[in-house]
Amino acid sequence: MASAPNSVRIVVIGDKGTGKSSLIVAAATDSFPPNVPPVLPDTKLPFQFFPDGIPVTLVDTSSRPEDKGMVAEELKLADAVVLTYDCDRPETLEGLTLRWLPELRLLEVKVPIIVAGCKLDLRDDNSQVVLEDVMAPIMHQFREIETCIECSALKQLQAQEVFYYAQKTVIHPTGPLFDQETQTLKPRCVRALKRIFILCDHDKDGALSETELNEFQVKCFHAPLQPSEIDGVKRVVQEKLPEGVNEVGLTLTGFLFLHALFIEKGRLETTWTVLRKFGYNNDIRLADELLPPSLFKRAPDQTVELTDVAIEFLKEKYMLFDADGDNNLRPQEIEDLFSTAPESPWKEAPYEDAAKKTALGGLSSDAFLSLWSLMTLLEPARSVEHLIYIGFHGDPSSAIRLTRRRLLDRKKKQCERKVVQCFVFGPNSAGKSALLNCFLGRSYDDNPGSTTDERYGVNMVDETKSAKKTLVMREIPADGAQGIFSSKESLAACDIAIFVYDSSDESSWKRASELLVEVANHGEATGYEVPCLMVSAKDDIVSSQISIQESTRVTQDMGIEPPVSISSKLGDFSNLFRKIITAAQHPHLSIPETEAGKSRKHYNRLINRSLVGVSIGAATVVVGLAAYRVYAARKSASA
Repeated sequence: MASAPNSVRIVVIGDKGTGKSSLIVAAATDSFPPNVPPVLPDTKLPFQFFPDGIPVTLVDTSSRPEDKGMVAEELKLADAVVLTYDCDRPETLEGLTLRWLPELRLLEVKVPIIVAGCKLDLRDDNSQVVLEDVMAPIMHQFREIETCIECSALKQLQAQEVFYYAQKTVIHPTGPLFDQETQTLKPRCVRALKRIFILCDHDKDGALSETELNEFQVKCFHAPLQPSEIDGVKRVVQEKLPEGVNEVGLTLTGFLFLHALFIEKGRLETTWTVLRKFGYNNDIRLADELLPPSLFKRAPDQTVELTDVAIEFLKEKYMLFDADGDNNLRPQEIEDLFSTAPESPWKEAPYEDAAKKTALGGLSSDAFLSLWSLMTLLEPARSVEHLIYIGFHGDPSSAIRLTRRRLLDRKKKQCERKVVQCFVFGPNSAGKSALLNCFLGRSYDDNPGSTTDERYGVNMVDETKSAKKTLVMREIPADGAQGIFSSKESLAACDIAIFVYDSSDESSWKRASELLVEVANHGEATGYEVPCLMVSAKDDIVSSQISIQESTRVTQDMGIEPPVSISSKLGDFSNLFRKIITAAQHPHLSIPETEAGKSRKHYNRLINRSLVGVSIGAATVVVGLAAYRVYAARKSASA
């Protein structure tokens, strides 16, 4: 169960003389202070002061201009803000919109604000002021205001209520749940409640029966509902929303209606108790304790992959949502799948255009699983989080596995990864974008051309007739390569790098070869060496002779395979993607060596041989001394 905050810090601000300090003392002591200092020290209310049982700290502040910086620092630590004005001084009410509320926005204070009208006892009894009329336009302009309340420290009128409402907005905030303007549940709240409804609908008949409602009630509130109470709930829903109840019980529509009703009546704690019982935090996402960082801790050269358990779960989900069984999960079906997650994770980069689409704009089963593999590679915590949102009930640790370190893969001369990550380097206009687009099944004519943004493509590649690997292609923009080389660990998770160049352009080849050397240097310097392939693109155009000669020489000198010639325009890829997989599966081969790297290896070999020679020599001396001592002892004994 996710927990509410374990303490609340409320900062009180407002114009001089509006009653900030008196309000704090009156609330804390149930008495009016005749004399108070200009600024009180922090006032701590005990945990039993309010029903929620959470300790509250009230922070008084100075109104002097010279203390503005100190007030700003206090506001950074605030969980809620109480903003005061004097009911008997209209200019202090104007100060809310002219000074205080704009300043809070300028400071980017993103916490609930309670506006408190103090000194209510000084207002003329004949005054016709209606709080709602006064505050409605201000609250419309500044929607960060949660509520307004008038009080009197002298008369002990609603002084404690000011801070009760303030702490309540922290523990049970309205903002994440309810849109005050439209008077409806917010989308993320609806999606979370839908997931909870589905989890509680054990027989999957689309309604919560009396038994299921009672199980839900006991889980969240530790007490069952009486039959009369269940009937009362159904009657309230049916009167307002007939489709909220059917012959079986409470439908999803009715379940959502009930929570909207609770919130409208100020019973936010009911909905928050339900959400937290099912693991949600104040952002209506799964709380951190359900996905501890230790679960995803790994070395730089390790990656995260889905387990067979998770893959089988996803296959079942695919079949469930691919209602017509045509191996095409349409965009709306994908949206339905993620309707119990805060948002669909694939509507934004790098996932939105990263997989092969069907003719109808959907995803095949392979493309669906490929996107999950990509999300697990790039954002494993987010991947596991969304597995849980869509119904994965197992232990989160059973959904993922850490791959073996690439350093060990090289020593064992074999890579066991099911997901291979390939970095695609190359200068502008070399054909990188066209290659990725064709990799994703898009025709050459549909290619939008080169891009300056980093992007990903993911697809399954046949390794053998019966086995497939998931290949992730990461396009590195021409001006993004230096960012890669500036970080020691940037190539750690890279399984293979390819270097694409325009075979008809000598300068394109030159830049690609420079990038190859930079990658080789980086690998030799950091220990994160990667297999490399050169890719001669645009083979449908007459190639530059110099590029042909130089590419052959350079690849031979650096100890890697000759360039693979392809033509995206003609759709001729010379089995490039399978060659990428094969090279990645043998991480000790196709490692480019620079002259400096060769020299270092040669030097290390000489040193090792010398050490072996010294070791053998030392051993010979030791053996010789031992033999002499035995001989001397025998000679002495015979004498």
